[in-house]
Amino acid sequence: MKLNLDRKSLKFKIWLYFVLFAALLMGILWFLQIFFLDTYYEEMKISQTRKIANSIISQYGKDHWVEYISTLSYKNDMYIHIESDDGTIIFSPTQNLNRPNFPRSGIYLMEMSIMKENLIKSNKQSTSMLLEDQGRKNNTLAYGAYLDGTEGREVILYIFSPLFPVESTVDILSNQLKYVTMISLVLAFGLSLLISNRISRPIVNITKSASKLAEGNYEVIFEGGQYSEIAQLADTLNDTSRKLAKADNLQKDLIANVSHDLRTPLTMVKSYAEMIRDLSGDNPEKRNAHLQVIIEEADRLNLLVGDLLVLSKMQSGAGALNMTKFCLKDSIISILNSYHILSEQEGYQFICHCDPNLLIVGDDAKIKQVLSNLLNNAVRYSDLDKTITITVTESKDSIRCEVSDQGQGIPEYELEHVWERYYKSSFNRNRNTSGTGLGLSIVKEILVLHNARFGVISKLGEGSTFWFELNK
Repeated sequence: MKLNLDRKSLKFKIWLYFVLFAALLMGILWFLQIFFLDTYYEEMKISQTRKIANSIISQYGKDHWVEYISTLSYKNDMYIHIESDDGTIIFSPTQNLNRPNFPRSGIYLMEMSIMKENLIKSNKQSTSMLLEDQGRKNNTLAYGAYLDGTEGREVILYIFSPLFPVESTVDILSNQLKYVTMISLVLAFGLSLLISNRISRPIVNITKSASKLAEGNYEVIFEGGQYSEIAQLADTLNDTSRKLAKADNLQKDLIANVSHDLRTPLTMVKSYAEMIRDLSGDNPEKRNAHLQVIIEEADRLNLLVGDLLVLSKMQSGAGALNMTKFCLKDSIISILNSYHILSEQEGYQFICHCDPNLLIVGDDAKIKQVLSNLLNNAVRYSDLDKTITITVTESKDSIRCEVSDQGQGIPEYELEHVWERYYKSSFNRNRNTSGTGLGLSIVKEILVLHNARFGVISKLGEGSTFWFELNK
């Protein structure tokens, strides 16, 4: 059976790094324990001896100091000797305790004379040296220090601490480290496999789900597992999947709606062209009526294609803004001039409340398009009361523009959808205008480019108010 090992996979890398880390730790442990044990042992012994010497110096002459020094000598396996400079022995463990490790007489006499000489020559409070014993293959640490004397005599403290052979300790540690190393590596191997599997499994599952998403299955669910970063990745991909599904549905709806909207005027154009050819070619009155229908349907096609191009350009980021400072009321009046025919023929009343000196910064042409689309929407949804009001208010940081109608209103559950392309309210329109269903989508895209806030307020039977706010 061939083992398929991917050396670039996350699972393999985690396993490898974990095992290498464990091996490195074991290597450092071996290096420190085997090669530096002698030096470390001697350093620690010297440090311990100095601490004991300082303790003896602080306790010397106090009550029960002899018992205290005897206890230190026994517990730490040291030979502690105190005598004056004239050779008078003040303390010696061979006089106080039965110490099988040390001879009873003549011990360290030569070494003490050497330590005394070194102490006198050094002009220091203390001195130390390492005594080698080739016969016993172990060394002894010798330490000497002055104590406070009495009656003009100098009192010297001698401490001799055997440094027991380290070779046997090293052999014991080596055998122990072999088992520790094997156990540690086995545990590291198993633990690394477990951890790498737990980390890589949710990533593998996400990869499989992403493959399904790439095939167009937007209902796939990404599971993140127990790790925050992977869970966040899964949540992001789930959100992406929902947005892709929504975009796909919008694309299908767009194609379906565009196809429908194109089919109707094209059918009308074809039908009336055939009628002109077959029936009304010689009748000027009928021919002109049929030609007028063809012209209106062509205008409708032109309007639809124009709105689609505008929306596509803005959503692709190609619709750059031409920012200038202009008078908002002048723009509103310019737009309202084109609605005079509705006022004269159908009774619509347009009211504008705006300060004539109010200047704003934005793209004048695109803001006019926003106002025009909002007015078209208001006309389309107006009811018996054909009053449409434009109100502009100024605050400290922004300028708010509202377009209100007195129509039937929009249900609350439909308010969040009114900005979508081709969305049609469930309520019938009072006026059958030649809209394309893209007006509010274009308004949204223009206002987003201006970093404007916008929304709609509506209640059934009370009309609707579309608003947007531009920063000063």
